[in-house]
Amino acid sequence: MARWRPLPDALPREARHLVEQLRALKDRTGLSLAELARRTAYSKSSWQRYLSGAKQPPRGAVQALCRVAGAEQARLLALWDLADHAWPHGGPAGQAAQTPAAAAPPGAEYRRWRAAALVSFVVIAVLLAGLLLWVLPVGSG
Repeated sequence: MARWRPLPDALPREARHLVEQLRALKDRTGLSLAELARRTAYSKSSWQRYLSGAKQPPRGAVQALCRVAGAEQARLLALWDLADHAWPHGGPAGQAAQTPAAAAPPGAEYRRWRAAALVSFVVIAVLLAGLLLWVLPVGSG
């Protein structure tokens, strides 16, 4: 059985509970991280990040571990759903997630919206021009 390092203090309770359950399930399999990686679509380093609490495991990783361990997925997926809402998104565990408003300069959202509208208009115009050239016969002379 592996000796696990303590989880980051800043990890929310729900995320901590999920990681603890995943660790217990991994230990129950008796597999090394390398062997777990061979049996799933996730690398050894990914499993290290997930089981250390450094990164939120994807839902698929939880499902894969349950399959390998022969465990019922419903309970762990419910824990994943709870942890997903509480997990500190936007950076490593313990780092406060920046809000988009704090990260973007004033007026940036409007400029992004305006640029997206302009690109959309150009794409529609090009598509319409192509459609007209395809539908309307070119003068036969």
